[in-house]
Amino acid sequence: MNKAVIQVKNLRKSYGKIKAVDDVSFEVYEQEIFGLVGPNGAGKTTATKCIEGLRKPNSGNLTVLDLNPTSNGRALRKMIGIQLQESQLPARIKVWEAVSLFSSFYNKNIESEPLLKDLGLEEKKKSYFDKLSGGQKQRLFIAMALINDPELIFLDELTTGLDPQARRTTWDLISSVRNKGKTIFLTTHFMEEAEKLCDRVAIIDNGKIIALDTPRNLIRNISTENRLMFSVTDNFELKNLSNIKSISKYEKSGNKIILYGHDKRMVKDVVNFLVNQDVDFTDLQTEQPKLEDVFLALTGKQIRN
Repeated sequence: MNKAVIQVKNLRKSYGKIKAVDDVSFEVYEQEIFGLVGPNGAGKTTATKCIEGLRKPNSGNLTVLDLNPTSNGRALRKMIGIQLQESQLPARIKVWEAVSLFSSFYNKNIESEPLLKDLGLEEKKKSYFDKLSGGQKQRLFIAMALINDPELIFLDELTTGLDPQARRTTWDLISSVRNKGKTIFLTTHFMEEAEKLCDRVAIIDNGKIIALDTPRNLIRNISTENRLMFSVTDNFELKNLSNIKSISKYEKSGNKIILYGHDKRMVKDVVNFLVNQDVDFTDLQTEQPKLEDVFLALTGKQIRN
């Protein structure tokens, strides 16, 4: 197992009577993408700011790159890159100016021209910030977080507000950064994002870690069933499905039929039944359990935006 670059033990942070982070413990290992995921207001950003040294915890032990972020915050911030959730720049600053400005904050930095090229911003380096698309702005924030060649990078709700195409482009970019030997600490409320990107995920809700493992293991360890969906055009009686043993339950929403079951034979059984009964069906699709199903199983509620 790689070295732990972040160690969090019994972290607590309150605002008055509100326990934003309540006895949280976990480790993040070198060269992994670690996701702290949960709904807005779950405690993700507060925990992250404590780890970054931007907020002082009430209690607990924190070690980041062998430093205490509270007492050694200035030294630590030279070694990490940070993209904050509500990052913003002056409208009339140019891309190259923003990167150059952030480069001046550090004794050690990398060349900006290759960095902008790698991030697809080479042709936009003379563009003003307010003329960039949402995806281009996020890539600029990543460039600013990477300019000091950090060992550890914090990305807080990086893809919020992006369209699906820009979000997936950003995912590819994050993976490419990790492949260069960096460690990434990612906070997000998009379960699909965490499932796609993260090597390990800690699910946080109401200030507490309620699960921590790889996305695959988290999904495997819940009892959520596979789903099979199709649409019917005729008057279809649900009771006709009652004799298919591989189905555990079923429901109907308009013309859409949704079936649930653990048995791998469910798809074959259902298709054979529909064909033999001459049922006119369309849009047949299967759906495997997802990380969002894990959150629902653990909390009894859907993820909140």
